[in-house]
Amino acid sequence: MEKAGTNCFIVKLLFCLLRLQSAAHAPLPTTSAPMAAAAAGATPTTARKALLSTTSTLLSSSLARSRRSLSCCAASAAAPRISQQPPDLLRWVQREGGFVHPGLRVADHPEYGLGVSATAADGVIPPGAVLIDLPGRIPLRLRRPADAADAVLMQLADQVPEELWAMRLGLRLLQERTKSDSFWWPYIANLPETFTVPIFFPGEDIKNLQYAPLLHQINKRCRFLLEFEKEVTQKLGNVPSGDHPFCGQDVHSSSLGWAMSAASSRAFRLHGEIPMLLPLVDMCNHSFRPNARIVQVADVDSPDMSVKVVAEMQIDQNSAVTLNYGCYPNDFYLLDYGFVVKLNPYDHVELSYDGNLLDAASMAAGVSSPNFSTPAKWQQDILSQLNLHGEGSVLKVSLGGPDIVDGRLLAALRVLLAADPETVGKHDLKTLMSLSSNAPLGPTVEASALRTVLALCAIALQHFHTKIMEDEAILKGEPPLTTELAVQFRLQKKLMLVDVMQNLSRRTKMLSAEKSTV
Repeated sequence: MEKAGTNCFIVKLLFCLLRLQSAAHAPLPTTSAPMAAAAAGATPTTARKALLSTTSTLLSSSLARSRRSLSCCAASAAAPRISQQPPDLLRWVQREGGFVHPGLRVADHPEYGLGVSATAADGVIPPGAVLIDLPGRIPLRLRRPADAADAVLMQLADQVPEELWAMRLGLRLLQERTKSDSFWWPYIANLPETFTVPIFFPGEDIKNLQYAPLLHQINKRCRFLLEFEKEVTQKLGNVPSGDHPFCGQDVHSSSLGWAMSAASSRAFRLHGEIPMLLPLVDMCNHSFRPNARIVQVADVDSPDMSVKVVAEMQIDQNSAVTLNYGCYPNDFYLLDYGFVVKLNPYDHVELSYDGNLLDAASMAAGVSSPNFSTPAKWQQDILSQLNLHGEGSVLKVSLGGPDIVDGRLLAALRVLLAADPETVGKHDLKTLMSLSSNAPLGPTVEASALRTVLALCAIALQHFHTKIMEDEAILKGEPPLTTELAVQFRLQKKLMLVDVMQNLSRRTKMLSAEKSTV
């Protein structure tokens, strides 16, 4: 990789860190601190030449005689593939012993974009049909060292913290990307040259996220990439050329960021929780109501191991094949996958459980005599059971998601607003934590608790610097992709908070009606 391109990426990372630090001065009310050979018909020489299209002015390509380049570029609206003319991925899977349903193709879908679709299906694909079947040799994962270069790679992987497992798998991907005769070249050639994850955002669009917990995670990943680059450089500086895991190429923060993003956005954890890159399978798009599922046959070390995608329901002609990537908030999807799910039922806003904040919220809500910051001994005992008081307590709570209000937060509010320990003692924690429970401590306590949560929602909304209408106007103006993602992310947080407030307002009105009839 050329030094100029690498330096540009490092400057971008440092600039992003400065933006993150300035944006953190006005956070949400939280203290939760929160990146084979060539294809049929192509020779190794033509494969090397086709490796990288110079589509970015940020970084330029660098080809070597016996290796492939690690150059990459910043996020763009239409990310090119690693190769300008990538090999046919379906044919490669079939040639290597895999199965692909004859009705499937990789194509652009009007709703989901590029991915696996039933565009060639002759009618419908029935439930239970096998769509893709990968034999054990096709998935790409970390492996036991087979030579000195693999041993060095594992030593580098061992320096990566477990929470950044994608970087470990990414190192393996980088190793294969540098080889001129990699078995996985047809797969790698089809990977995007860049990813729309926030570590590649311009500084202004990181600031546009307006959400402290996500800013912290981006900050942490950027810092890790800069520090890990130093560790990798130091380690590889003492390695003989024949033992170099990346064919002698320098590995910089740009290539590390690309590799980590590729793994985080495309890997699957199946039996044994071992992350694997699953060629073609990783081109099935996400849906919370998927029409297919992944099935792993045998353990990863078994010679009979395979990974299948099976139709869960009837798949109509031209329909996208979808999998559920998991029930997560948009923080996860944007940070690891580079997209935002609109009206995500699992989206939420993080807060830190803080007595003074709750006192202020309850007072704003008109709740008399709040004592959240000075609970009685019996209340402290229950808060300890909720892990919200005492040493080792976990103070991160949330608003939104399937539960609407974090169960621990709701139980704490109910307990702290109650005056009678005997009444509270009649209910178990599960009941106190459930919003579906019908006012377990009475309508007065319940109404006060819900009004306090409503005030917390209002406080959370105020910590976003723009209004919903302003965000919608920006999106109508067709901004750059990274700006669109940042604005859409914060807009979905606000819409979620509004939905929570509407839900709680309805419940509060019902409680008022109940009290008036008593």
